[in-house]
This record gives sequence, structure tokens and C-alpha cells, in this order.
Amino acid sequence: MKQAIAHLALLVRDYDEALAFYTQVLGFRVIEDTPIVSEGKRWILIAPPGSDGCSLLLSRPRGDADAAKIGRQAGRRVFLFLQTDDFWRDYRTYLARGVHFCEEPRTEPYGTVAVFEDLYGNRWDLLQRKQPS
Repeated sequence: MKQAIAHLALLVRDYDEALAFYTQVLGFRVIEDTPIVSEGKRWILIAPPGSDGCSLLLSRPRGDADAAKIGRQAGRRVFLFLQTDDFWRDYRTYLARGVHFCEEPRTEPYGTVAVFEDLYGNRWDLLQRKQPS
């Protein structure tokens, strides 16, 4: 048996503002942007450069209860983990593009990490894993 997590739904206020942030600021690529005219929505998949696995599905809220979760899908915990092959390159790039980091970078037993927030306040780890010894 083979299974994989293909997509994670990420609540966003507006498709175009979310696309602008994730593509222009974080450098993600658009995998698919298909209008679903009958429902007035879009099927938008994005992923970081070089990724061939799980992608994010940008989703607008359905009602006030969903809207209240934008930026808080995991409470105040880190929600998503962006793994990189060069922490310092990406950290400096994101700082230059105005990304808000909640802390200074730190070294942990598993790698180099710093928490940042996306345009809605969702917390992410920027993470470069240590190579196993």
C-alpha cells in the first residue's frame, strides 16, 4: 500500500492577495489555478520551489466560523514547516522581502530554525535539517 498527504487546505481571505504573498514574497510556484465557476471559487495549488510532494490548497472560508480561523488554523502554534537546503540564504531573502520573524534563528538538535508569520499570522518554521550522523 502507498499513501501520501497530497494537499493541505490553507484558509485565506482573498485568493489574489494570498497568491501575491506566497509567490512574490516566499517564492512559491503555482501548480494549478482552476476556476470553479459554478461555486464561485478556485482550485489553487501552490508549493515551494523544488518541492515534488505536498502542496497547499488556498481556500476561502465558508461563513464566519471559518473566517475566524484565518491565520489561526493551529492556534498560536507553528502550523507549517518549510524545509530548506540553505537556511541562511532563505532567511536573509525573506527578511529583505519584509517577512516577519517571531524570533532569532536558533540551532536545535534537529537543525537550524526560526519561526515566521505569513500575511495572515499563521506561524511557520523555516527549517534546515541536520544531516543524520
